[in-house]
Amino acid sequence: MSTSGTNSRERRETEVTITSLGAQGDGVVESSNGPLYVPYGLPGERVVVDAQDGGKSELIRIVEPSADRVKPPCKHFKQCGGCTLQHLEMGAYHAWKEAQISEALSARGIDLAPEPMMTTGPQTRRRATFAATRTKKGGVTIGYYTAGTHNIIALEECPLVLPAIVKALPSLAAIAGAGLSRAARAAVAVTSTDTGLDVAISGGKEMDGAMRAELARLAEEADLARLSWNEEIVAERKMPLVSLSGLNVILPPASFLQPTREGEAALVKLVLDGVGKATNVADLFAGCGTFTAALAVKARVHAVESEAAPLAALDRAIREQGPLRGLKAVTLEKRDLARRPLLPVELAKYDAVVLDPPRAGADVQAMELAKSDVPTIVAVSCNPATFARDARLLIDGGYTLKRVTPVDQFLWSPHIEVVGVFTRE
Repeated sequence: MSTSGTNSRERRETEVTITSLGAQGDGVVESSNGPLYVPYGLPGERVVVDAQDGGKSELIRIVEPSADRVKPPCKHFKQCGGCTLQHLEMGAYHAWKEAQISEALSARGIDLAPEPMMTTGPQTRRRATFAATRTKKGGVTIGYYTAGTHNIIALEECPLVLPAIVKALPSLAAIAGAGLSRAARAAVAVTSTDTGLDVAISGGKEMDGAMRAELARLAEEADLARLSWNEEIVAERKMPLVSLSGLNVILPPASFLQPTREGEAALVKLVLDGVGKATNVADLFAGCGTFTAALAVKARVHAVESEAAPLAALDRAIREQGPLRGLKAVTLEKRDLARRPLLPVELAKYDAVVLDPPRAGADVQAMELAKSDVPTIVAVSCNPATFARDARLLIDGGYTLKRVTPVDQFLWSPHIEVVGVFTRE
């Protein structure tokens, strides 16, 4: 009898045929007991799995591989919990992602084929979060968690992120190690800015004077733009600037930024195309201004954001650079749109609205937009399911969904962004 796992349960090997890919990129086997999910399996493959409770399984071996199976580009694939689809040929991978959008729309009764996908390539991710812990021998392991565990793999390569981030891993390990006790774990969030790496570490010791001095020394040695420890800035050697459509914004620590420059450019183009000749635009969930400066080249913009830090960063950039760049008037408002959405009477003065909510979507704001007379709405979303839900609200309110364009900034993962353009005829 062979056993598997920490509970030494009996291994239940069975040969099955995978019929489809699930929403998380697992192979799906339809059975009388419900779906069985096979990590790293592909449609059409005959595989031997260890069937487990709850519809889970472990892939033991592949009997008949799919023609779409390719060699993964990363040595850590299957160990690392980050990528799930490196083994799928790119054409099939893109078709699967587009199908996720079509299925999400169809589930809400929306029949519209997505536009061709806009993609980003390997080694373009400019932000990543690593885990770090001390080893028994006094060293530091830095990397990603293994899928479904708290084990950290020692990362040697990553085809997703910018090479500068991978190159900095030894320095980041040393910095995290300076504030880690034996059993502690730290999250090391890294963002590549235009002036260098911005690093925010959380989960380590409380700083004292000696630790602060050591961290500052290590930040200097690593040539970081900025280092923060448990939300406190330790060293800011260079202002961590990001150019958002030519507007240089000082990025607040741990602030949201589109994962790739190329993806951001694609989203900005789609948003500008969507609003067309609008001259008065509301930019909702504006963040640090991903779309604000681009919109303000030709339109007056009212940017609304719930978080104070990104709004303050955008405000400073607009005040200092807006007149020099010839931007139209930009006003800003701190407001939680999930609790206090813009009402139809407030929306009446805009000829376009752009909204880029978090994964949970913007159903509360969408309900108010559905009652408004705004001619054009451009919705950006990183979650097709909540996008489709909010789209249904707008359509039921009289809007027409003209087009939906996928943008893949999350290479080899199940995640996908969409930009939808709605008009009121």
